[in-house]
Amino acid sequence: MRKLVLAAMAVALAGGISGCSVMQSTYQRKVDEADTLSKQLAALQKKHDDLSAENAALNGRNERLASDLAGVTLQKEKLSTDLAYVTGQRDKLASDREELDKVLQSRSDTLSQTIYDLRRKVSDLEAENGRLKRENESLARRAADLEREAEGLRKAGEEVQKKSSTYEDLLEKMKTEVAQGQVTISELKGKLTVNMVDSILFDSGKAEVKEGGRAVLGKVISILKDVRDKAIRIEGHTDNVQISAQLAKRYPTNWELSAARAINVARFLQQQGVDPAHLSAVACGEYKPVGDNATPEGKARNRRIEINLVPRE
Repeated sequence: MRKLVLAAMAVALAGGISGCSVMQSTYQRKVDEADTLSKQLAALQKKHDDLSAENAALNGRNERLASDLAGVTLQKEKLSTDLAYVTGQRDKLASDREELDKVLQSRSDTLSQTIYDLRRKVSDLEAENGRLKRENESLARRAADLEREAEGLRKAGEEVQKKSSTYEDLLEKMKTEVAQGQVTISELKGKLTVNMVDSILFDSGKAEVKEGGRAVLGKVISILKDVRDKAIRIEGHTDNVQISAQLAKRYPTNWELSAARAINVARFLQQQGVDPAHLSAVACGEYKPVGDNATPEGKARNRRIEINLVPRE
């Protein structure tokens, strides 16, 4: 009789142990799922931390969730141990298992939602970082443009200062001729012009520079010799009076007369040491008047030689 009782108890105990093994396998699967979710959360949390400090609060929340899961895991292990020794409480353990499943499912749902939210925030932050990067690149380009503009303005300021110095030197050298109205000196938009009436350089109807004209040109030789970064363009201009029959064989039109005068001035400057590579002679004839050819005064203004200092090409 005693043997039968012992055998029955052994069967009951074996059944309890088998049920506990099934329950333990199910719980272990749930725990593994929870661990996997926790690892995903940790990885996303790290990436999000790198992008923004905004996720610091979320990180704390996730740590609490991980702690809760650890507590649940400990609770499950304790229940499994109790089941191994107390087979008579299987119904209660089954109820506990169901409740635990609900808790784990709830935790899993919460973690999944948190992961979804973090991914969305990561995506938003990546997009914002991309926008900021493009904006920074645009600002860098603008800063470079401004730097180039500032450098251009600095160089332009230096150039203006240099031209102004040349302008002042020419005024000082030719102050007598300027006072007598024979010479005008102007500076505008990078072009410096010395305008000389033809009468101080040439005799009437002639293109050779006369003695007095060479003396006048001699006053600007020292200044023109120092010009290194400008082209020196000599322009010959006339009024609209046609060439007389006496001069027509040598100068058929005002073109030829203005050209000969410009060339002779350029040649004289070269002879006095001005670099010929900087010189050019241009014939304008009667076609760029600065005065009214209907009046004697206007015609006198139009008969002129212009020495222009312009940027080199």
